[in-house]
Amino acid sequence: MKKIKILFIGLAVFLVILLVWGLIEPYTFSVEEEQAVIPNLPEDWEGERIAVVTDFQIGMWMDNDSVIPRVVDRMIEMEPKVVLILGDFVYHSANDHKTQMETAIDHIRPLTENNFKVYAVLGNHDYSLAKKDDPINRETAQRVTSKLEEIGIDVLNNESAALSLIDGNVSDDKNANNTLYIAGLGSYWANEMDVEKTFNSFPTEAPRFVMIHNPKSFTLLPPDTAPIAVAGHTHGGQFRVPFSSTYSYLDLTSEKEIRVDGWIEPEQEDNSNRLYVNRGIGMSLVPMRINCSPEITMFTLRSK
Repeated sequence: MKKIKILFIGLAVFLVILLVWGLIEPYTFSVEEEQAVIPNLPEDWEGERIAVVTDFQIGMWMDNDSVIPRVVDRMIEMEPKVVLILGDFVYHSANDHKTQMETAIDHIRPLTENNFKVYAVLGNHDYSLAKKDDPINRETAQRVTSKLEEIGIDVLNNESAALSLIDGNVSDDKNANNTLYIAGLGSYWANEMDVEKTFNSFPTEAPRFVMIHNPKSFTLLPPDTAPIAVAGHTHGGQFRVPFSSTYSYLDLTSEKEIRVDGWIEPEQEDNSNRLYVNRGIGMSLVPMRINCSPEITMFTLRSK
């Protein structure tokens, strides 16, 4: 009987620790330093850096939007050449979507005020999609797009931006000879994704950095077209086995192997596409994270 009592006490203490951990971790964040190898990368871009964040989810109950200004300040300190935001600015069930989007804009405005080039794609929540078969709200998506464009953020929907470096500063001069293309695909859940249109928006051999929201979009990319693609959507699983760098609850509940953050290689051996999945900033369903802190990914560009 005494052993059972000790066991229950130990279990209760463990659950309390997990609860406290889960409620605190959303208000922290980490910076993951990664290498992005891009064929035909112009020499001027060698060693330059691109920052990636995603999934703010502002409007969820007990959301952690207060961490976003600190994330923005950290990116400004690190001085990347470009900042990419991969969608889901506002949570689908926000009580006042307009107000919540204004909050998002207030948080990220310092990026463009400090003259950073910022590009975005839209996620499922930006179309008010909690599930893939929910009604698509294009009015909400247009509002998100318009608000972002008002502060100088370019939303890429199956298109690309041509970026060149002139005297160390980023320019959209397509006639320069050191151009890097940032390509953005439309939302997978909103049936906005057009791979052919996206990849026809820049020369075949041009160096490119591909933005998507949902990692499932990656499986639809033609082989050898995306030497580096970045996605969000999964929140890294949101709950990962404590002290494990790999297993989340999604891994444990799925019938097949699944990766929800970090590097993901294509299934075909002769395919050079590579995907990195960012853990995101916000949350879904439950306002907790365990062993899965919000993430800024800082990519250093390399030609090989």
